[in-house]
Amino acid sequence: MTTLFDLTGCTAIVSGASGRLGPTMVRTLAEASAHVVAVGRDRSRLEQALAGTDAQLETCDITSPDWPALVESVARDRGRIDVLVNNAHVGRGGSLRLADAASFTEAFDLAITATAVAMNAAREGLMASVAAGGPASVVNISSMYGVVAPDPRIYDTEEGRNPPAYGAAKAAMLQLTRYAAAELGADGIRVNAITLGPFPGEATGPTEELFGRIAEKTMLGRIGRPEEVATALLYLASPSSSFVTGSSVTVDGGWTAW
Repeated sequence: MTTLFDLTGCTAIVSGASGRLGPTMVRTLAEASAHVVAVGRDRSRLEQALAGTDAQLETCDITSPDWPALVESVARDRGRIDVLVNNAHVGRGGSLRLADAASFTEAFDLAITATAVAMNAAREGLMASVAAGGPASVVNISSMYGVVAPDPRIYDTEEGRNPPAYGAAKAAMLQLTRYAAAELGADGIRVNAITLGPFPGEATGPTEELFGRIAEKTMLGRIGRPEEVATALLYLASPSSSFVTGSSVTVDGGWTAW
């Protein structure tokens, strides 16, 4: 089975590498023998989150001109880009009433503009992957809240709700995925998404009841574990999904299927 997901000789770039699920994504690709370029804004957070891995750590604000320059430099240095994972996001709370223009700009800059910029910057590297027989795969990380609305009743406060900018940006991510797949397919480059459900991390005293209410909204009655993202990522990143593009793999415990 391991040969199905073998990424030996491949180069992968993962943004948001020090976030909640980023380290799992980096380790998953590294364990499949890829050379992983892990990108985050804070060097110390990257080093702490990815201690013990041999990932190439790169500090970069993906909303800046440094981001396409970094992607292009990886393609030059490594000769190709086989996997691009657009995972960065910002954690905010709020509601439509509390939202301001800056919150929408921030969400769309991270989820949409930075993703589009990265795909364009990676294009030649991905085409080199195609020429070398690699997977040439882009994986965009979306969310259940790009498909359905958050239920305000499960949150303790208005400030603690999932904000509208996040879901709007994640919905746009799914459309950008389809658009890019249609344009890049002629070059043999695949673009897919993973639509994630509730992966809120470890519950603490103040969040135990909230996490319990979130868990109850899934068909499986629990929240997701970081390692449960690994198989979907490996499938889309590897040649095993060679005829899959313009699609989204939903990993949400059934949240969006009710």
